[in-house]
Amino acid sequence: MVRYKVVPPARDREALVAVRDALPLVPGSVEDCCSRIRDQTDVPSRDAAREWLTFCQALGLAAETDRGFHRVREDPDADELADRLLDGVFPARELHAVLAAEGPLDADEAFVAVRDAVPRWERSRSPDWEDDWRERTGHLLGWFVAFGLVEREGDGYHVRAEDGQ
Repeated sequence: MVRYKVVPPARDREALVAVRDALPLVPGSVEDCCSRIRDQTDVPSRDAAREWLTFCQALGLAAETDRGFHRVREDPDADELADRLLDGVFPARELHAVLAAEGPLDADEAFVAVRDAVPRWERSRSPDWEDDWRERTGHLLGWFVAFGLVEREGDGYHVRAEDGQ
């Protein structure tokens, strides 16, 4: 399975559903899909809409065909979305495992814990790669909370007690 690295700032499930619902049922171009997301939701720009489109694809809410992107008709429940986040977004699985083993961790500690998992080519891509990945880690932590994978207490994040970890 392809794992995507794009993670928009965390919101609630309703915002995610609104973005998904803005996508066409009949495949459309990236430009068309991004315009629809920007125009039908509170996503502020085309660049942000592109992040949301990619994130929806990672969660199985959007699919790409040779004719473009389209909305997937199924409506996964919260548990399915949480599983898809772990499976479809890098480094979600790794970050969740660290929180299960070492939590609670704050956002900076969480980034440090998964820092070595960032591929070498990503590190070479930008002189600010650590800032970029620290931001992605923070976004992932927010989505973990939104999907019920972790709880936040103060500045720390930990796996929910009922998960038995």
